[in-house]
Amino acid sequence: MQVHQLVDALLFAVSFWLAYELRSNPLVIDLFHLQAFGAPFENFFWLYVILIPAGPLILEAQGFYARPLLCSRRMTAWQLFKGCAFTTLGLILLLFVFKMLLMLIARWIVVWFGGISFLLIFAKEEVLQTVFRSELARQQYKRRFILVGTSEETARMRAEMVAHGESDVEILAELDLNTSTIEQLVRLLHEHSVNGVILNAQGSYFDQVEAAVRACELEGVEAWLIADFFKTQISRTSFDDFYGRPILVFRSTPEASWESVLKHLIDRVGSFVLIILFSWLFALVALVIKLTSPGPVLFRQQRSGLNGRPFTIYKFRTMVTDAEQRKHELAAMNEMSGPVFKMTQDPRVTPIGRILRKFSLDEFPQLFNVLRGEMSLVGPRPLPVDEVKQFNDLAHRRRLSVKPGLTCLWQISGRNNVKDFKDWVRLDLEYIDNWSLWLDFKIFLRTIPIVLSGRGAY
Repeated sequence: MQVHQLVDALLFAVSFWLAYELRSNPLVIDLFHLQAFGAPFENFFWLYVILIPAGPLILEAQGFYARPLLCSRRMTAWQLFKGCAFTTLGLILLLFVFKMLLMLIARWIVVWFGGISFLLIFAKEEVLQTVFRSELARQQYKRRFILVGTSEETARMRAEMVAHGESDVEILAELDLNTSTIEQLVRLLHEHSVNGVILNAQGSYFDQVEAAVRACELEGVEAWLIADFFKTQISRTSFDDFYGRPILVFRSTPEASWESVLKHLIDRVGSFVLIILFSWLFALVALVIKLTSPGPVLFRQQRSGLNGRPFTIYKFRTMVTDAEQRKHELAAMNEMSGPVFKMTQDPRVTPIGRILRKFSLDEFPQLFNVLRGEMSLVGPRPLPVDEVKQFNDLAHRRRLSVKPGLTCLWQISGRNNVKDFKDWVRLDLEYIDNWSLWLDFKIFLRTIPIVLSGRGAY
């Protein structure tokens, strides 16, 4: 994998150089009627320090290097497209933050870089696929294994391999722990010259499994232990190290990865950029609230954040100052089932507040919560602490297992049409279980027209 990442890093570097040469070519300038671009290429060497390591890491976050050796062309193209798109967007964001997009680099260079990098890396993958599909390569790269476990488990594993089309894996023998010995396993290792042994057994066979691992250790053969001893419903299992001791981790939330690190980076940089861009709007809204309604400009409230940890959320005030004290008077008019209070025609909302809510302008100060690391740009909406305490289903608390966000699936699904809190939670858990940067990107893009049109607001 490291060799592939190194080659792809070089292809990203070559793509940027080709994009520069293309944009600087007089024929291209005349053909597209572009402005002459005279900045020397040496001015952009500093970008390589970021671009060369970032490109392969983003591809890795998309699962590009975890694909089967002989996967479909569609899978390769889709994962590569997402990786190149995120790399290009990251480059645009970086240049914008440093205010260099318009001053030192032509915008078409960045756009062409994305397209050229996709074409070069896809061409490399096509060449590799052609080589790997040759008969000689298949024999050389095919992995040879022995299946070890109960007869039921080995039959199930073989069926799963056939179903997944693992053409680069060959099962040469099977060993039943109920009727076989470790000596028979050693004999099979000698007879078949395998690459490894796949072990799958329940807890009652731990002694035999340990002996099999030791035998493989002495033979210098890999031993793969399928650790599905505990039947979980939604948790994903990963392997980790705890002070030198191997442990299994059962996790029902997105695993820490380069993709999650990139999400945190996008949150911080993106919120900072949005605050700068809309600072004039902040000042205008604050002035209008101050002139039309007595009381503070900002509304502060304790909300439940990651794992339920309280934090102070910031919003532009859209209600009268005693709104919280009057909430119990309107409890009978709640339109949302469950612990959450929602009301379409809430009499506590000020006239200006209705406009702010319609276009979600009251949520803008939460960009400071994102900048502080208390929220994310995309994630389940944070609920007040007192509403979280009223959860009558412990499964609902899993929505607290990720950072809350400015927008989410509930927001873009027509929030005023969701009347049952269980449906709200279902959408949040759907987001958590299927999270990816690409999903965040799609949700964020779909949020923009909804906010501009004022659809779905309370």
